[in-house]
Amino acid sequence: MFYNLLIQAALMVVAMAAPLPGDVSIESSNTWQYGTGGGVLGFIVLILDILVFMEVLKSNRPVTHKVLWCLVVFLFPVLGLVVYWLFSNREAHRGSGGYETIA
Repeated sequence: MFYNLLIQAALMVVAMAAPLPGDVSIESSNTWQYGTGGGVLGFIVLILDILVFMEVLKSNRPVTHKVLWCLVVFLFPVLGLVVYWLFSNREAHRGSGGYETIA
């Protein structure tokens, strides 16, 4: 259930990140499309966030900590990613934890 919601949320982020047809002109020299909500940088952030979600869900943290880390990364994609990689104590929670039911 949670996994399905996570995938639906990720797909919604991809759909919302795509620029509207009239927003980006063909003559634009900004090929990275930085600041338009999409492009290469947005895709890289999306892939890194998905990797964080997978690492958090497979860790041996308590379920509430998993949900909180996923919310932080989901609500603040770039900042949450940086905060997770710097302050989450990843080595201590790298164990053989697995997917756990929330309820």
